[in-house]
Amino acid sequence: MKRIYLVVVAAVLLAASGASAEVQTREIEYKEGEAVLQGLMAWDDASKARRPGVLVVHEWWGHNEHARHQAKRLAEAGYVGFALDMYGKGKVTTHPKDAQGFMTEVKKDPMVIPARFHAALELIKQDPHVSAENIAAIGYCFGGAVILDEARAGANLDAVVSFHGALATKSPAEPGKVRGRVLVLTGAADPFVPKEQVEAFTQEMKAAGAMFRVVTYPGVKHGFTNPDAGKAGMDALEYNAEADKKSWAAMLELFKEVFH
Repeated sequence: MKRIYLVVVAAVLLAASGASAEVQTREIEYKEGEAVLQGLMAWDDASKARRPGVLVVHEWWGHNEHARHQAKRLAEAGYVGFALDMYGKGKVTTHPKDAQGFMTEVKKDPMVIPARFHAALELIKQDPHVSAENIAAIGYCFGGAVILDEARAGANLDAVVSFHGALATKSPAEPGKVRGRVLVLTGAADPFVPKEQVEAFTQEMKAAGAMFRVVTYPGVKHGFTNPDAGKAGMDALEYNAEADKKSWAAMLELFKEVFH
């Protein structure tokens, strides 16, 4: 494991509302190999106890406000959230063509994504607010595929939750390999994750003996958790407030079962 270099950029107190008045965030610049990455750590400073940490892997857009917002919501829910960076500092976009380019680039070397994920995993374990033995990961779109592949590879995670993430894989999980609980939250009208892909994933997890659950939301398209999904000009993308709310609640229920 490469040594991880950290540079604390800033710490800010969020006071947008009474409910989140104690939530703090810290911008963290770190490196994996030669790549300079930037993430956001969020925690509730009202509690002094160590608590579970949750990695947040962004959509194909990159380390954007959506991923950062989810880290803050996790802090409000009693966890430490870390919105990590898979592409590199400053590589974030709202244009599908650029997003495709970023994703293609990071996938060229199959070792890059696992290395960057584990750099973030080690980082969150080192955080003084985190119980290093209690770690989960959530991912959106591209990020959902990332965390599912980590689960397939046997990463030491208590739970992984995929929100509208790709389910197909060239490396199916081997029996006994998946160590934590798996929750997949997907839209029935998502053309990127068709019914056949969901069925194949279900059979894969059963064959692997994994503890998993798949929740499909009727009529819901890709990107349903991101309020800006419809702005990309792609018919396949659409925010759905009800599915967003229900999927977040399903995640919190899983964490309650796993960590409490």
